[in-house]
Amino acid sequence: MGTPDFAVESLRALVEQGYNVVAVVTMPDKPAGRGHKVQFSPVKQYALQAGLPVLQPEKLKDENFVEELRGYKADLQIVVAFRMLPEVVWAMPRLGTFNLHASLLPQYRGAAPINWAIINGDKETGATTFFLKHEIDTGDIIMQRRISIAQEEDAGSVHDRLMTMGAKMVCDTVDLILSDDVHPLPQPELPESELRPAPKIFRETCRIDPTKTAQQVHDFVRGLSPYPAAWCTMQLNGEEQTVKIYKTALAKDKQKNHLYIDCADGPLELLEIQLPSKRRMTVKDYLNGLH
Repeated sequence: MGTPDFAVESLRALVEQGYNVVAVVTMPDKPAGRGHKVQFSPVKQYALQAGLPVLQPEKLKDENFVEELRGYKADLQIVVAFRMLPEVVWAMPRLGTFNLHASLLPQYRGAAPINWAIINGDKETGATTFFLKHEIDTGDIIMQRRISIAQEEDAGSVHDRLMTMGAKMVCDTVDLILSDDVHPLPQPELPESELRPAPKIFRETCRIDPTKTAQQVHDFVRGLSPYPAAWCTMQLNGEEQTVKIYKTALAKDKQKNHLYIDCADGPLELLEIQLPSKRRMTVKDYLNGLH
């Protein structure tokens, strides 16, 4: 059960390593782009190529969907980057349902764990497989693996590394469960003040706050690059424009022919930007284009 690219890698690993995948559940098709053409999710595209049955319920409690799912008699269900499941679904298989989550639970429960770990300046993150239960992202941990976050690394690169590592974890977790060698542990109980959430990111979430330090804004940009991208309004070419910021660098002082954001403790240099209706470009290319 999954929808985006992150989930495809796990599904591909299961198929290519010969596990008996009886069906795939993903989001309904939706129109996208200017022509509003119906677009299949990445998971559906791969499932069709692999010749797997695809279920796309509007509502996960829908009786027809539940009956159809039950008809596949799956021993185990696997969830990667999908929505919250009702108990009637996650309690269905005899071996249970497990989820791959892109964080070191209990930290970063929620929809955007990779982004928030980088925004918060974390030096490491990881992935967790855990059995589903009622409260979202709170089930008993089966397996957890860590990776370090490089100083200048952005969300795109961490996403890709976790996607690859996560696919291996999914297969390893299936093997543990099938061999009856799984020993799940409750998630550590941390005080609310120590838990970092990972709520869904909206456009307004992505607005740069210049009252933060240069390091904080730099981490914010990294955590939202390449998608959905941090943004701010700037005076360019004599008019105020909304500019997406993809890459920045900490700067000691300002120099000519560079662009900066003035942060609470000094300037932050802009390296890659995108103006409305333009392509993403380096600031150097943008400034050269003005002359």
